[in-house]
Amino acid sequence: MLEKLQIVKQRFDEVSDLIIQPDIMTDQKRYIALNKEYKDLKVLVEKREEYKTLMDNLAEAEEIISEGGDAEMVEMAKMQYEEVKARIPKLEDEIKFLLIPRDPEDTKNAVVELRAGTGGDEASIFAGDLFRMYSKYCESKGWKVDVVDFSEGTNGGFKEIQFEVSGEDVYGTLKFEAGVHRVQRVPQTETQGRVHTSAATVMVFPEAEEFDVEINPKDVRIDFFCSSGPGGQSVNTTYSAVRLTHIPTGLVAQCQDQKSQHKNKEKAFRVLRSRLYEIELAKKNEADAAKRGSMVTSGDRSAKIRTYNYSQGRVTDHRIGLTLYDLSNIVNGDIQRIIDELQLAENTEKLKANSDVI
Repeated sequence: MLEKLQIVKQRFDEVSDLIIQPDIMTDQKRYIALNKEYKDLKVLVEKREEYKTLMDNLAEAEEIISEGGDAEMVEMAKMQYEEVKARIPKLEDEIKFLLIPRDPEDTKNAVVELRAGTGGDEASIFAGDLFRMYSKYCESKGWKVDVVDFSEGTNGGFKEIQFEVSGEDVYGTLKFEAGVHRVQRVPQTETQGRVHTSAATVMVFPEAEEFDVEINPKDVRIDFFCSSGPGGQSVNTTYSAVRLTHIPTGLVAQCQDQKSQHKNKEKAFRVLRSRLYEIELAKKNEADAAKRGSMVTSGDRSAKIRTYNYSQGRVTDHRIGLTLYDLSNIVNGDIQRIIDELQLAENTEKLKANSDVI
């Protein structure tokens, strides 16, 4: 373990030296990548120091016990030995997880799209509930949510809504939410009191940097139109909304959230860039998931991943067989426990795949 951590320490020292070099600081792409690597390595280096201290304490206690001598000193050494011995396996497990190669996408911001699926008006209402759930969760994490575009449902909620989330390790956390979410409850529109099943699709893309995807301006058709959502006279009567069509792929991105045409265009380009980037990433995720036999982050949008059952107050994540009877708190944004379990499942899969390396 210490040999592997020594290699990490050497790389940390290299990166620490590189990020202060003038030629690196002027190369934005490399500077950002090295800063991210520095941050990840720093955590491991701190764990290395903690591990080294424990191993030194263990050796010191063993030496005192083997020498005998003062009975009180030996008794204290035995206590230290037992305490350290108990802490080492837990720390080793933490280090093993940290040594798993990290997906560079995980540190990125995210673009999230919610779309009402089967279930008519109730599906739109459910999509609205999911948006509220994610908004509250992001707020609890200190992340910023910025709506890009939306289409309201007939009886509330959204037929679809698209929003950006910015903060720390956003994509690495929210990527587990991608897939089909189902709700089982009596709809507001149901007079007979029967339980219906409706669905909404959640899509999560890493926000692509400009240097991740280059878009040829000639490949994009730009249309301007009047915003249709709430926002007052200045929004609804000026051609501030922007729709981009990427001609080679047919992908469309639009934004009508801002009063400024320029800001809407900027946002729409960010979304278009992210959607183009996600196409390539989805292929990679599918290949990786197939290799590991993973159900956690396969990138399969058609996979039913979670059910929210209101009559039983139950939420079930089908990928890992997790059931929690805490629906009211979960739909109010308390989804961290589910994400923690999904991250643990994915890390365990990665640990098995990398067991020969770690």
